[in-house]
Amino acid sequence: MKHSIGRNQQTQTVGWFRALGEVGRGMSHDGLKGCLPEREVDALRRQGQSVDSITPVRRLFLLAFLGAFLTVTVSAQTSQNIPDVTAITLEDLMNLQVTSVSKRAQKLADAAAAIFVITQDDIQRSGASSIPEALRMVPGLEVARIDENKWAIGSRGFNGRFDNKLLVLIDGRSVYTPLFSGVYWNVQDVMLEDVDRIEVIRGPGATLWGANAVDGVINIITKSAKLTLGGMVNTEVGTDERTAESAQYGGKVGDNVSYRAYTKYSDWEPTLGVSGTNASDGWHTVRGGFRMDSTPSPADSLTIQGDLYRTNYGETLTVPSLAAPYSSTFPNAGTYSGGNILGHWTHAFSRSSTSLQMYYDNTNIADNSLFTDHEGVYDIDFQHDLHLGESQELIWGLGYRSIQDSNGSSSTVSLQPSHSSLNQFSAFVQDEVSLFDRRLRVTLGSKFEHNDFTGFEVEPNVRFVGILSKTQSVWAAISRAVRTPALTEEGLRLNEAVIPPSTPPFNSPLPAVEAILGSSQFKSEDLLAYEVGYRVQATSTFSADIATFYNSYTNLRSAEPGAPFVEGNPVPTDVVVPFVASNKMGGGTYGAELFVDWRVVPKWRLVGSYSYLQMNIEKNKDSLDPTPDNPDGGSPRHQWYVRSSLDLPLHLEQDLTLRYVDRLPSLNIPSYYSLDANIGWRPIANLEFSVGGQNLLNDQHVEFIPEFINTIPTVVTRTFRGTMTWRFR
Repeated sequence: MKHSIGRNQQTQTVGWFRALGEVGRGMSHDGLKGCLPEREVDALRRQGQSVDSITPVRRLFLLAFLGAFLTVTVSAQTSQNIPDVTAITLEDLMNLQVTSVSKRAQKLADAAAAIFVITQDDIQRSGASSIPEALRMVPGLEVARIDENKWAIGSRGFNGRFDNKLLVLIDGRSVYTPLFSGVYWNVQDVMLEDVDRIEVIRGPGATLWGANAVDGVINIITKSAKLTLGGMVNTEVGTDERTAESAQYGGKVGDNVSYRAYTKYSDWEPTLGVSGTNASDGWHTVRGGFRMDSTPSPADSLTIQGDLYRTNYGETLTVPSLAAPYSSTFPNAGTYSGGNILGHWTHAFSRSSTSLQMYYDNTNIADNSLFTDHEGVYDIDFQHDLHLGESQELIWGLGYRSIQDSNGSSSTVSLQPSHSSLNQFSAFVQDEVSLFDRRLRVTLGSKFEHNDFTGFEVEPNVRFVGILSKTQSVWAAISRAVRTPALTEEGLRLNEAVIPPSTPPFNSPLPAVEAILGSSQFKSEDLLAYEVGYRVQATSTFSADIATFYNSYTNLRSAEPGAPFVEGNPVPTDVVVPFVASNKMGGGTYGAELFVDWRVVPKWRLVGSYSYLQMNIEKNKDSLDPTPDNPDGGSPRHQWYVRSSLDLPLHLEQDLTLRYVDRLPSLNIPSYYSLDANIGWRPIANLEFSVGGQNLLNDQHVEFIPEFINTIPTVVTRTFRGTMTWRFR
């Protein structure tokens, strides 16, 4: 594995453009004796790792003791009723209201898209401690951990750390960065207890959400402040996430104003690289925020919310050098910091409603070894929803976004210009008509956008939903979506590797620098998508949802070789061998995604998913890109999981999830199985404990290999964690 991974990183030299898209610190090792086996203490000493005075095992014991104490002190409340989270019926699930497909509330069963909803109960019972872990429940979504603080998450192919075809929103605020059209997943560390649901669309959503909603949309929707009144304290300890603490309090001001404020801290243990060395990829983050919801009149509602955060992270980085040995590897540290504030107002009329949303988002990246970036996004969005009759509903809207970016370069990465100001204007219209006594619904719409890179873009779609019976529906859609260029694709220079003098194929008397360059000629990537789906509630205890798709891509990113040139003043120091961003690749992908839900007995629920993906992507005939065809090797062809949720006596809940992920041939990563388990206990209504383990079938496996930035890949190990949540008024 070590040899094959290293070889793969060498062959990816010119392929970046495809994938870019606390208590008692400092206890001595001798103090660990009696807490860990001697061989583990010696291993920690050899690796030079620091160890907390309270080891993960002791933390679990401390958590259990604290839980027992609280249980005794509030034992008088044990007669309260405890909700049964498996009691929700399949009919309730199909009637679940979603907003991401049509930008208005509609039943999940009526949505003309491949949509999946992760509920708060799903998150709580799964034992997930982050948004990426929760997203593993979505059929067709590719979720892979790169190292302790980096993830590769994609939909229907093209997965990578810098996936650029998946739009992610938190309460309507886009969190993708214009720097590379992707997401910093370790920044999106929201309070999972405040998440109402996560709506995931596999397939294009550009007609409503705009550019970059190409292969999917993830919409994270948090609870209203009026649903989180009172206080909450949560603490988590484990063998991977050393500690995580959060606290929150919500209240009311008068009858019409509710609020909440929170703070959260997390600290993650460094993991091991594939060679067994310390990857120096630990990280810790602190964040806080607030939300206020008001109803000043029966027709009006107002939400104001905001967050501040700071994340320190580590990695083991390799950068090229003009002197022998022509590269250096070292522990590298960086910081993400920033904040956001959002306001959302809605007003209801007799037969229509309007909404106005404005937000400002600031992100700062400080990585002195590679790159610094300061980005500010101002966004305003207006929407009008009109009921034109009993069988017709029209939605239209306008939007404006301003992006201000400034950056600092290094000898490895630079971006020109160093200061950018971008403006984007948009409008959309969508009309839904019901026919044949509402048994057929037809939706027509389009997004119209103007950006500073490619000018005017049009993204239309047509969608159909046919109600076959009370328990069956079929839907189909044809959509166009575009992925507009990012700042890096226009002005980037990345020195990917240095080839020693007189080395084939260049045979240069000077060191040869293989450099990735952006281009002002780079165009938008295009998708024409065809989708068909079927939903059925076969019985009161069994339902199934299947989606199939064929995607046709044109103008996909390639890396075309340019003319070599010498650089260095006053004497040339090296020869630059450039590979320039271009649009000379395309092809088709197709697949199917199945999800089934079976209530075996009232206290036992089984859900399962299977996904198939085939990618046929090739370079155009006039392309000189030297990398291999078919980037499908970074996305699994087959994926499946089975999850069992069982309610036990004594207020216990048991959840088991068995997952399978197919091999990633271009990354030399074999297939793997993973078993996750979580046991929850609610001794009283406002106190909850859980103990969970992940990757229980194997002690370690690799899930993804970094691209673009050459960091050491790490192994995903068997881990355990314990959590306590206490709510009070």
